[in-house]
Amino acid sequence: MRFISPVLAILVLSACSAAPERSASAAAETCVLPESIPAPAIETVRPAEVVRTPVAYYALALTWSPEWCRTRADRPSERLQCVDNRFGWVLHGLWPNSERDPQPRFCRPPTPVPVATIRRHLCQTPSPDLIQHEWTAHGVCGWDDPDVYFAQAAALWNALERPDPVALAGPSNRLTAGALRSAFADANPGLPREAVFVGVASGNRLREIRICHDLSMKPRPCPTEARGTPDAVVMRVEPIAD
Repeated sequence: MRFISPVLAILVLSACSAAPERSASAAAETCVLPESIPAPAIETVRPAEVVRTPVAYYALALTWSPEWCRTRADRPSERLQCVDNRFGWVLHGLWPNSERDPQPRFCRPPTPVPVATIRRHLCQTPSPDLIQHEWTAHGVCGWDDPDVYFAQAAALWNALERPDPVALAGPSNRLTAGALRSAFADANPGLPREAVFVGVASGNRLREIRICHDLSMKPRPCPTEARGTPDAVVMRVEPIAD
């Protein structure tokens, strides 16, 4: 499967040149990469974990990094994201999804993601282990080549205006899920509010968003049961650390 066009392929070349450039909090963000990046191990997949359900749409998943790092900064595997750098939104992955559970996963035996590909995308997805996992669990369910898969994800990421939830929340650090949905829809013409999944962690802390796309990679409403946190829920937004 090869959705990406030559134009989109060009977009990905700048994906790791700087911290995410579209967030209002970009001045607080950094992206400094180590000289050497070890190749991550490929996880072992049990037969029961393999799911080959039909793909109906794609979800571009973004994690709010300050919330992720709030409880994980002491883990060696999270050093690049949580200690050496400061991020706002980071790209978790691009997921082929079915209209309902179970979702496609581990559709065929994976291959190693080349270290050069990992480095190219570390300023979007600041974890070599996560990059390898995304290919192992999700990419193989829709793509034949990891470079094409990650280039497609990067093109969608680069094209997405990503509002800063800290600025939206203000001094209270509180923001409704509906306000965040509206901010994404307003910042991205053609993006329906219903295409924005909002996910929270314990205590209604902002954890992630997902943008639903149709099979031609155009925004589409998420399935009703896959839109996440209701609009009226007030979320706590963790700020980017100083």
